[in-house]
Amino acid sequence: MTPDRTLVEAVARDGNEMAFRELYRRHTPRLYPLVLRVVGGAEMDAEDVVQEAWIRATGAMRRFRGDSSFSTWLTAIALNAARDHLRRRGRWGPTEDVTEIEIPVPPAPHGQRMDLERAIALLPPGCRTVLVLHDVEGFTHEEIARQLGIAVGTSKSQLFAARRAARTLLAGSRETSHARPG
Repeated sequence: MTPDRTLVEAVARDGNEMAFRELYRRHTPRLYPLVLRVVGGAEMDAEDVVQEAWIRATGAMRRFRGDSSFSTWLTAIALNAARDHLRRRGRWGPTEDVTEIEIPVPPAPHGQRMDLERAIALLPPGCRTVLVLHDVEGFTHEEIARQLGIAVGTSKSQLFAARRAARTLLAGSRETSHARPG
């Protein structure tokens, strides 16, 4: 298998379509679910964001230095595209205060418990992004802070608030929850 770095160089050098298709084939299956969770489960939005991420990445491949893996670099581009998308829609607060999160808990259909994906989709975008990156994708708080341009402490407090809110949602509470990091 050809290393990503070689494929990136081929795309950057002469727009090699086969190299691009291989990069796309390798990385989109992991990128799409991440973006889908970050944008709150909206499939059309996730498709748009992934497409935008690939457009941005293709335009920037000449600047890819290889300081990190291509996958990490592409993930950062996708997260920035998702954040821009949510800002355009008015659903991203760059300085989101997680000391008090109010999440109205919608009733589950016919008494069924809420599933994890639905609970994650209901979280505020900043908390949702940190939860997905840390607990689903396995990023460290330092990596999350770098990728999102936030402090490590903010990443930790958003993760704490997201987990607490998700637990409340999953417990099937019918009341509005107030998650307060302690």
